[in-house]
Amino acid sequence: MIKINQLNKEFESRVRLGIMSILMVNDWVDFSEMKNLLEVTDGNLASHSNALEKVEYIEVKKEFVGKKPKTSYRVTQIGRLAFTQHLNALEKLLGHK
Repeated sequence: MIKINQLNKEFESRVRLGIMSILMVNDWVDFSEMKNLLEVTDGNLASHSNALEKVEYIEVKKEFVGKKPKTSYRVTQIGRLAFTQHLNALEKLLGHK
């Protein structure tokens, strides 16, 4: 029997769930595309992506394209494992596995 405390607290936010869901099925996703997909503000995306980067669930790449800064994200192996475990725990909690 799975307990609710076995869910990963890093994924309690809908924005973080969204970031991880998008990155699980895409390689690199840039800031503006992620922002549009999630329909969040710059600050909201930045704060949630920083939190996921801090726990090493996502990798953030900052570069210049021409003279414009570009930020892109991708899921790490640690992040992929943690998110998969979280989804499996949710399914068990809901009685689907």
